[in-house]
Amino acid sequence: MWEIVRAGGPLMWPIILCSITAAAIILERLWTLQDKRVLPKELSQKVWQMIEAGQVNDKVIAALEQNSPLGRLLATGLANRHRPREIILERLEDTGRHVVHELERFLNTLGTIAGVSPLLGLLGTVTGIIRAFNAIEAGGMGDPRALSGGIAEALIATAAGLCVAIPALIAYRYLRGRVEGIVVEMEKNAIRMADVLEAAQLRERGVPGSALTGAGSAVAA
Repeated sequence: MWEIVRAGGPLMWPIILCSITAAAIILERLWTLQDKRVLPKELSQKVWQMIEAGQVNDKVIAALEQNSPLGRLLATGLANRHRPREIILERLEDTGRHVVHELERFLNTLGTIAGVSPLLGLLGTVTGIIRAFNAIEAGGMGDPRALSGGIAEALIATAAGLCVAIPALIAYRYLRGRVEGIVVEMEKNAIRMADVLEAAQLRERGVPGSALTGAGSAVAA
């Protein structure tokens, strides 16, 4: 392995650094973006039940905020539960932007690695060819060994760059799609949170049953 790295020339070192960074990002994001860590099952239902039972307090909101990204979003809704629907949605949207930013953490770096790695390999190809031509200029075409070093550098650097770029690009696309799916689920929970809180406000004001039924239908939807 060491001989291959040496034969690939100096550009093998940034390629290796890119591979280590990409592997670390992929493993960290796969761990962080698990459903149980981002969208815990039944968390939303438990929050709706607490709202219905009037059990929401500052302690519950603080615990919910530390629970998960979804919990942080729901905690924002609960913290603004006495405000108008428009304000609740505005606060949820603002918190959602921060949550999405955290979910996308390191993904731009991974995408950059996927784009830069083949270019580093291509640069290694160019330097290898230059080395081969320098060998020809110095010793002529009579000794194939004079060309082998430059040719090996060109081929190894190109292969190494592609071996890093291909998995990094696949992982980047997968993780980006994963984040987009999570965002859609969070948007659904945000809308439902606003509906549930609006229905709770109507009940507190003693609105007639017809209005409550309409609000309840919106929550069920």
